[in-house]
Amino acid sequence: MTGFPTRRQILSGTAGGVLASFAGIPKAGAASAAATYTAPNPRVRIDLNAGWRFVRADVAGAEASGFDDSGWTSVNTPHTWNAVDGADGGDNYYRGVGWYRRRYTVPAGLAGKRLYLQFAGVNQVADVWVNGTYLGQHKGGYSRFRFGVTGVIVPGGDNVIAVRVTNARDTSIAPVSADYTFEGGIYRNVSLWAMDNLHVRMEDYAGPGIYLRQSNVTAASATVTVTTKLWNDDSTTRSVVVRSVIADKSGTVVAETSGTAQAVAAAAGAEIRQTVSIDRPRLWNGVADPYLYNASVEIHDVTAGGDRIADVVTERLGLRSIAVDADTGFHLNGSHLHLHGVNLHQERAVKGWAVNDADHTQDFDLIRELGANAIRMAHYQHDQKDYELADERGLIVWAEIPLVNSVTDSTAFTASTQNQLRELIRQNYNHPSIVFWGTGNELTDYNGAPTNRLLASLAGIIEAEDPDRLSTYAVRGEDPDNAQAGLHTRTTGFNKYYGWYYGSKDGELGAWADNLHMNSPSRRIGMSEYGVGANTAQHALNPPKPAPGGSWHPEEYQALFHEAAWQQLAARPYIWGSFVWAMFDFASDGRNEGGRPGINDKGLVTRDRQIRKDAFYWYKANWASTPTLHITSRRWTQRTDATTELKVYSNADRVTATLNGASLGSLSSSNRIFRWANITLKPGQNTVAVTATINGSTHTDSVDWTLG
Repeated sequence: MTGFPTRRQILSGTAGGVLASFAGIPKAGAASAAATYTAPNPRVRIDLNAGWRFVRADVAGAEASGFDDSGWTSVNTPHTWNAVDGADGGDNYYRGVGWYRRRYTVPAGLAGKRLYLQFAGVNQVADVWVNGTYLGQHKGGYSRFRFGVTGVIVPGGDNVIAVRVTNARDTSIAPVSADYTFEGGIYRNVSLWAMDNLHVRMEDYAGPGIYLRQSNVTAASATVTVTTKLWNDDSTTRSVVVRSVIADKSGTVVAETSGTAQAVAAAAGAEIRQTVSIDRPRLWNGVADPYLYNASVEIHDVTAGGDRIADVVTERLGLRSIAVDADTGFHLNGSHLHLHGVNLHQERAVKGWAVNDADHTQDFDLIRELGANAIRMAHYQHDQKDYELADERGLIVWAEIPLVNSVTDSTAFTASTQNQLRELIRQNYNHPSIVFWGTGNELTDYNGAPTNRLLASLAGIIEAEDPDRLSTYAVRGEDPDNAQAGLHTRTTGFNKYYGWYYGSKDGELGAWADNLHMNSPSRRIGMSEYGVGANTAQHALNPPKPAPGGSWHPEEYQALFHEAAWQQLAARPYIWGSFVWAMFDFASDGRNEGGRPGINDKGLVTRDRQIRKDAFYWYKANWASTPTLHITSRRWTQRTDATTELKVYSNADRVTATLNGASLGSLSSSNRIFRWANITLKPGQNTVAVTATINGSTHTDSVDWTLG
C-alpha cells in the first residue's frame, strides 16, 4: 500500500481526490470527534448550454451528423419558443415541433470514462440523437432525464447532438390541459457527465442514486439509513466497498460507516444499505434554522487488494421530523408551525420558462421578503435549483406532478403519469424542504372510476417510494368536499375562491372550513389555493367584487380580499397550511381579463418582478419579522375625487400620518391595518407621509397623489 494516503489525509481532504487507504476505513459507527472531511470529486460535469442551433419546425433528416443547420437561429439553453406568443392572449401559441443541434468536441482526457447526457427539463417530448445514433425518447415536460452516450459520443472528436422537441397536445401525457401556457423547448440546463465505469447508478429515474432516509429524529439523536445503488459497467467483476460519511457545515465528521467488500459482476449492480446514528444533531428547523449537513457516499474499488475511490456522490441532508394533526395542523420537530405561503410557477416576463439560476434566486428572495415559510410548487416538478433554494432558506415544500384537470383512460396515460411521479420522488427524495407529495390538481371527473383508479395507484406509489412524507391532493373549489378524488391521500388541500369566482370574501371561507372540520374531524385539511386578480394600473376606492373574466381588476380589491381571507385562515389552527394563488403573475394564453391578455394576474408580484402589489405588503406586515410600513394605492397617482382614504399596512404598534405637512394624527391597530377615512385632497399635488417606530428604529413612507 506504499504511496497511498493516510486516513487523516482522507478525512482532511488532502488525499489527492481519488485514492484512499482501505486499511484506514472504519467498518461502522461514529467518526472520531476531531475528524474533518472534504469529499473527493472524481466526476466531471460539462455545461452544454451554449452554442445551439434552433429551428421552430419539423425538418426531415435533422438528426444526421452531416445535416446543414447553418441557416438556423443561434440560441443558448435554457430556451423556449413560446416566451412571446405564449402570453399574448390569442390562445393560439405555437404547439408543435422544434429542433436543436449542437456540435461539441469532447475532451480527449475523458476517453475510457462512462459518459451521460443530461437534460434538466424539455417540454414535452424529446427524441435525442448523438452522431446520428438514436438514444431514445423522454415523455413528460418537467423532470430530469439522462441517456448513456458511452461509445456513441467520441472523446477528442467532433460530436453532434440533435434533439427533436414537441409540445403538441398529447392526450397520453399529463397534463392534457391546465390554466397556464405549455411552453416548448429545452428550457432547462443541458450537461455532459463523465465518471468511472464503477459508479453510483445514473439511470435510476435520473435520481442521485443515493437515498437518505431519516428516522427517530430528536434533539438527542437521529438515525439515517443510506441506500446506495451502484453499477459496474466494467468488463470484469469488481470488489467494492461502500463508505458513507456525514459531515457538518464546517466539514467535521459526525457519522461514518463502511461495509465489507462485495463482488459486483460486470454489467450488473448492487443496492447497499448502511445505517448511522448522529448524536445531538442540529435540526433543520424551517426558516428559523435551515441547517444542512453533507452526506457523501464513496465507492471504493478494492479489487486485487487495491483501494481506489471510483465514484463519490454528495447530497445535502436536513434532519427533521414532520407531522400533521387534524386539529392542531402542521408540526415540525415536534412544535406547531402554521404553514403560510404561496403557489409558484416557473414562468416570467420576456424569458417565459427559460429561466436561469439567478432568476430562481430572485424569486426566492422575494418569497422570503414576503415572510412566507412554505411553497406549493405548482403544478409540476420544478427545476432542482428551486428545491435547493427551499432547503437553504428553510421553506416547507409541497411538490407535485402535472396531473391537472383531466385523466385519459388509457394504459399509456397511466404509465406516463406514474412514471412522472416516480421521477419526482427519486430525483428529489433527499431534499429536507419537501414534506408533501402531490398527486394532482382539480380533476374535474372527481368521482369517475378512471380518475380514482389512477389517483389510488399514485397514492400507493408514494407509500411504497417514500412512506415518511405526506401525500396530498388539491380539490377543485366547485367540487363537493367529500369528492372521492380527494380521499386517497393522507392530507387534502382545497382550492377555494370565495369572493372571486363565487361567494363573498367576508366570512364564507371560514364558515366553509369550520363546517368541513366539524363534519369530517379526522380529515387533515389545508388551503392549497385562494386569490384574486389585480392589475396595478387599475384603481378604485373600496371596489365591489369585479367580474373575474372582465377587463376591470382593480388592485384595491385584491388587497381587500386578502385582508379578509388571511384573517379567516389565521384564526383556524386546524388548517395545516395555506398557499396564496399566486406569488407572481404568469402566462396563461387562454385568458383575456383584467386588461392583461394572456396573463393570470392573481400574483402578489407582477410577472416582470418589478412591482410588489399592495397585497404583498399586507402579507409582509403579517408574516415577516422585518419592519413593514406601506401606504396602499400608491400607484393611483391621478385622482378625481377629493375625498378619499389613507390605508397603511404595517407591523408597527402605532403609525403617525400627515397630509401636505398637516397632521392626520396617530393610530394603533390590532390587525396590521391603519386607516384614516375621509381625508380631503387639495387640487394639484398632495403628499401623504407616514412614520412609525418598529423594533426601535424609525421608518417612513410617502406618496404623491394629484387631484384634478
